[in-house]
Amino acid sequence: MQTEKHHPINQNINPHWRRQITLFLTSQTVSLLGSAIVAYAIIWYVTLTTASGLMMTISTLFTFLPQIFVSLFAGVWADRYHRKYLILLADVLIAVSTLILAILFLIGYQELWLLFLVSGIRSFGAGVQTPAVNSLIPQLVPEDKLMKVNGINGSIQSLTFIIAPAISGGLLVAFSLEYTFFIDVVTAMLAVGILAVIPIPLHPKARKKNTTTALADLKEGLRYIQQQRFIRVLFIYYALIMFFITPAAFLTPLLITRIYGSEVWLLTVNEIFFSGGTMIGGLIIALWGGYTNRIKTISVGCFVFGLAISAMGVAPNFVLYILFIFISGLAIPFLSAPTTVLLQEIVAVDIQGRVFSILQLIATTALPLGMVIFGPLADFIPIQTLLIVSGLIMAGCSLTIIRNKALTTVNGK
Repeated sequence: MQTEKHHPINQNINPHWRRQITLFLTSQTVSLLGSAIVAYAIIWYVTLTTASGLMMTISTLFTFLPQIFVSLFAGVWADRYHRKYLILLADVLIAVSTLILAILFLIGYQELWLLFLVSGIRSFGAGVQTPAVNSLIPQLVPEDKLMKVNGINGSIQSLTFIIAPAISGGLLVAFSLEYTFFIDVVTAMLAVGILAVIPIPLHPKARKKNTTTALADLKEGLRYIQQQRFIRVLFIYYALIMFFITPAAFLTPLLITRIYGSEVWLLTVNEIFFSGGTMIGGLIIALWGGYTNRIKTISVGCFVFGLAISAMGVAPNFVLYILFIFISGLAIPFLSAPTTVLLQEIVAVDIQGRVFSILQLIATTALPLGMVIFGPLADFIPIQTLLIVSGLIMAGCSLTIIRNKALTTVNGK
């Protein structure tokens, strides 16, 4: 069954869309920078103070479980209300919770459970924000520019993740942890200030009076996905990829600590090379646009990523390990950007928030589920083995993606 294309995006974009999307992406970049600095600081603090796979698992669960709980209704909210104000509220929530954590650490309450709790609150805010951001971009950008804008956005985010670990590592070396938290408070408030001045109109559904309940809207979104075979199959593959990406995504800091040393600079180099690869991959996607068949682009990205993380597991030294993690980062935009653009292109604008929230729900369920399994295993099985096995499974998965008729019938458009 071929998926119907709904031409969801308003093609009567105003002539100032470039300025608007530039300001919007700037606000998100500023917000992301502060959040990334704190995220790295928390991960490294837990890693270096405990060196425990179990503690890493607990930290990961607090990072993702709140997103799981809020994701479904976050999509409903993104379709019912003004997406701009949802993003603003999420930024304020994250800033306030981080400010409270910083104050508590300053006065001497420096318990791990406080880090986990605030990670959970920040996760809730991110769960509200993500579907609103993904569904707001097509409101501002013409359809034929979506791949370019998403590719540029991915590169900017990757550049942020290059800068963030360096800043976070430097702060951890020079100052105590709580000073890092204040950085996030400042950047969140700057992001709020930038976003507040951008004129973003209500999307059509938000202009209408809500005559149905939030639960009814949620059921409508789930029914829409169930009826669209292409989206349903794409989401199944996305869930598998997110599950097997877990060892590479969360256990590499622990691998470095155990194999190469516990110095902060090693963790910083790890993140910089991964993010550097992702940034360059995003620029390639932005300039090239990927294959006309988006599914082929996703399949290639999955194959390269799988082989790269398997190679990380057999790397004989840190230099080769860093080379392979760079290649794995290079492949990420070939997975993420085409998936996002496909949904922005084929899903009706009034339901995009719910579709993106389901996509987020899949990721935020698959990743912690993977961590629940792979995290404890990392205390008994070498992390290199977990990387090899998960990478080979992903490479094999890519070969079935390109041959799946439910996906190829749409030709990636």
